[in-house]
Amino acid sequence: MPDATKAPSSVPVGVDTTRASIARVYDAALNGKDNFEIDREVLRQVATVAPQVNDLAWSNRNFLIRACRFLASQGGITQYLDCGSGLPTAENTHQVVQRLQPTAKVLYVDNDPVVLAHGRALLEENEQTLFISADIFQPEEILGNDEVREFLDFSQPIALIHNGTLHHYLGHDGPEIIKKYTDEMLPGSYTVIAHFLDPETPEHSQIARAMEQKFTHSPMGSGVFRTHDQIAAMFGDQELVEPGLVLCDDWWPDGPRVKPLNQVEECIAGAVGRKV
Repeated sequence: MPDATKAPSSVPVGVDTTRASIARVYDAALNGKDNFEIDREVLRQVATVAPQVNDLAWSNRNFLIRACRFLASQGGITQYLDCGSGLPTAENTHQVVQRLQPTAKVLYVDNDPVVLAHGRALLEENEQTLFISADIFQPEEILGNDEVREFLDFSQPIALIHNGTLHHYLGHDGPEIIKKYTDEMLPGSYTVIAHFLDPETPEHSQIARAMEQKFTHSPMGSGVFRTHDQIAAMFGDQELVEPGLVLCDDWWPDGPRVKPLNQVEECIAGAVGRKV
């Protein structure tokens, strides 16, 4: 966990340092610097039942990087709608895909004040990147946005990214939210989802439910661990790219595994779906 003495050098307007933020907790788990004591307290609480809790964030981030490389190279996708962008890290979506597709466009969406303050300048790095403030769980708000419609060409395939977002949505209509996005997208478009997983085995379900209890009762207030079938339902009738919905660390890893996954790494899954 980050050093408790770390904190952003100044507090942006609109940022409440007495309430934890999803983006800042995630930043803290990745050893970032744009987080506060209240955010680190969330991780400390979860660490009482799952000491390797930070590995959730690393599995999520590394899966996203590999998925983006696949979409840009094998998929040939040049348009990305990244929902819940969070705070900038070393390898952001636009950096990964523009390395392979220099003309690729990436539209980031978030409504966290600290992301608006710190992220926009870093994420809007060139003319092919754009950041808008909106609620990612309100597709109509995003799809009806004039800036979005001007920036992305919906007559061409788009990659929708909901990486590490839907487990912070406490409603039961996650599949319907994704469908509203994908209904506007052409066949040949893709959807990327990573989500906290209840593996439904006695040993791993116990740790998943313990983490969920800590997350949802922490100052952050969310973090639902859904089953394989519940996560798979979010892809609707899309075709899942091989190997399908698997643990994030098992989705086309960068090399051979020389050590077993820990219990926390067994509790986050991801997949890439293709609209047909």
